[in-house]
Amino acid sequence: MTIPASPDFRSPAFLRQHVSWVMDFYNGRAIDPSGGMYHYYLDDGTVFDKRTRHLVNATRFVITHAMLFQLTGEARYQAGVRHAVNFLRNVFRDPVTGGYAWMLDWDGKEARVLDDTRHCYGMAFVMLAYAHALKAGVEEARGWLSETFDLAEKHFWEPAAQLYADEAGPDWKTSSYRGQNANMHACEAMIYCYAATGERRYIERAETLAHAITVRQAALANNLIWEHYKQDWSVDWEYNLHDKTNIYRPWGYQPGHHTEWAKLLLQLDAHLPADWHLPRAEELFEAAVSRSWDKVNGGLHYGFAPDDSVCDGDKYHWVQAESFAAAALLAVRTGKASYWAWYDKIWDYCWKHFVDHQQGAWFRILDSANLNHTREKSPGGKVDYHNIGASFDVLRALGETKGA
Repeated sequence: MTIPASPDFRSPAFLRQHVSWVMDFYNGRAIDPSGGMYHYYLDDGTVFDKRTRHLVNATRFVITHAMLFQLTGEARYQAGVRHAVNFLRNVFRDPVTGGYAWMLDWDGKEARVLDDTRHCYGMAFVMLAYAHALKAGVEEARGWLSETFDLAEKHFWEPAAQLYADEAGPDWKTSSYRGQNANMHACEAMIYCYAATGERRYIERAETLAHAITVRQAALANNLIWEHYKQDWSVDWEYNLHDKTNIYRPWGYQPGHHTEWAKLLLQLDAHLPADWHLPRAEELFEAAVSRSWDKVNGGLHYGFAPDDSVCDGDKYHWVQAESFAAAALLAVRTGKASYWAWYDKIWDYCWKHFVDHQQGAWFRILDSANLNHTREKSPGGKVDYHNIGASFDVLRALGETKGA
């Protein structure tokens, strides 16, 4: 693969062009005329599974199309938002319980539920999708957003912990597992829900979640963000210790979640300023890059252990994307050249290793030596949401988006 010369990664023109270029990988092949989107792609764009539909992909297609509509104003992206959100609303949602299935089999006419677990992580992305749909002109999404928030409050919110439980069965009985990941994405959703509606309850909930995870819970885990907790919100150091297959609940400290929280704290602060947001964001960013940057091959490793050793040396696309976004937001907020240096450094690594200049979009996962061992560019959970979203976040920080 021929790698073009590195562009000016700070240029708004580059970021806009790159977002459109990534989305071109999905344009013309993502929309299933029978309903919703195709979710599973090989590196060359081949759809390798036309029937399985994953809630995370379904919501993220709403969001990416909405971002492109906001950046370009092109009607095809607004149409994509409506096409994707209609499937989310009318197929994934159970009209009896209000819950959203985690995975479906779609035969072109009707859906069969493959996994009916109710995940708070999924509901967070449902709310985020509805907020983006509302910003893209789907006015009906305002009521859907409010309904989903109320549903999460009823079934997942734990007032004593000031956090959400993680998962439930279709009867809404919650399991004993508690996790930070669902709460992080709930915080992300609440920030954008506030931006879309102006309703103060959303930004206040974002503040509550952010403090509970990044300050209170972090104090139980070396002042860092641990992923897994027991039902009483005590740290579960053993959960998934020997299982690397669960992409939503990996063991170890996640550098990408530290930098993602850094980004979210600054986005939260833009709406609801607090003295603790910026210093905590800087601490979390430094904790991540100092422990996980690969000084030999470049890029941020996936996970590190409580003793600070790398426990998972792979490189994931989303970790790099969230990290360059956090670096840019910190640079804009503080004026420190060191953050722009990190931004350029991470982007340059991505340009040389993750961006597929030949076939389009980004690779999903590389090993520690930056080799790609899979032909699957976008299985469940990817659809290039993170790299599109990170670029969008940088443009927003630079004042290059309207009302985002």
